[in-house]
Amino acid sequence: MVLAGSLTLFYRLPSVLNPLFGILSDRVNLSLLAIGAPAFTAVGMSLLGIAPNYAVLCLILLTAGTSAAIFHVLGPVMVARISTRNLGRGMSFWMTGGELARTVGPLVAVWVVSMWELEGSYPIMVVGILASILLCMNLKGMVSAAGERPEGGFRETWRTLRHVRVPLTGLMISRSFLTATLIAFLPTYMVTSGKSLWLGGASLAVLQLSGAVGTFVGGTVSDRVGRGTVLLGTLPTSSFLMLALVYAPDWMLFPILFFLGCGVFALMPVNMAILHDHCGEHRGTANGLFMAVHFLSIAAVTIFVGWLADLLGLRMAFTLSALLGLVGVPMIFCLPKSRQMGEA
Repeated sequence: MVLAGSLTLFYRLPSVLNPLFGILSDRVNLSLLAIGAPAFTAVGMSLLGIAPNYAVLCLILLTAGTSAAIFHVLGPVMVARISTRNLGRGMSFWMTGGELARTVGPLVAVWVVSMWELEGSYPIMVVGILASILLCMNLKGMVSAAGERPEGGFRETWRTLRHVRVPLTGLMISRSFLTATLIAFLPTYMVTSGKSLWLGGASLAVLQLSGAVGTFVGGTVSDRVGRGTVLLGTLPTSSFLMLALVYAPDWMLFPILFFLGCGVFALMPVNMAILHDHCGEHRGTANGLFMAVHFLSIAAVTIFVGWLADLLGLRMAFTLSALLGLVGVPMIFCLPKSRQMGEA
């Protein structure tokens, strides 16, 4: 079980290099790497079933994780350049794709393995290869942020983000207490509360599906009413809904999960839009920093909530996570005022 659990670490480990990938993307045209990343990741993940030993398995995961990390650093940069003034909507499309993939992907994986078994599931790699071909056809002539070659590098990016780096980091950590707790422990919480395993899985599916709705609506609406207005509406509401999830009667479970998913996942595209509103021409470096903080906060919060659950039980861990989510509310008022931020 320890060896199996550590496989996730090998896949996620390259995300620590996100700032480096971001800095490189501001100096070298890496758009072709972003275009090819779905194919490389799909090929690697599809070959896991035929890995001859554990060492090769880890090497494949490191390779696939590296291409996935590059895609998640460069993808939002390319989206931001295409979106121009509709930055929130662009980030919503980007995040909606991710949430739909997390909803549909496990179902497809189960179907493929049941049809061909794990060792024979490698033909599914064709989906990732086709995705890269499609990206190449549509983005072939696109120049990434590297084409602008902004001056200053990491130090200049850090200075450019001086007005948003602290409140945005606080918002990301407070959001992590909601999302990491729900994604990692929701099915377990349901089962330990006396619900069936099926209901636990269905609860997570409802959360992820509503999350796709939230990610699409959140960024799009923030273009019209302001980023701060959306954050003030969704962050405290999500925290209270998580408390309701713990203490409300069973018949309210799925309605609460639906609105909770909409609210908590709407935060991510808005946060990304705020980052790109204020990073100037250093989009790659800024996004690399953002994704590194996101990865580290999710990992740290997951471990912390697991410790709380061992110490106090899952019910109390969920309660404290909901309350800690509210810590980010004051950070909204620390964000600089602008047309995009609204007058919140």
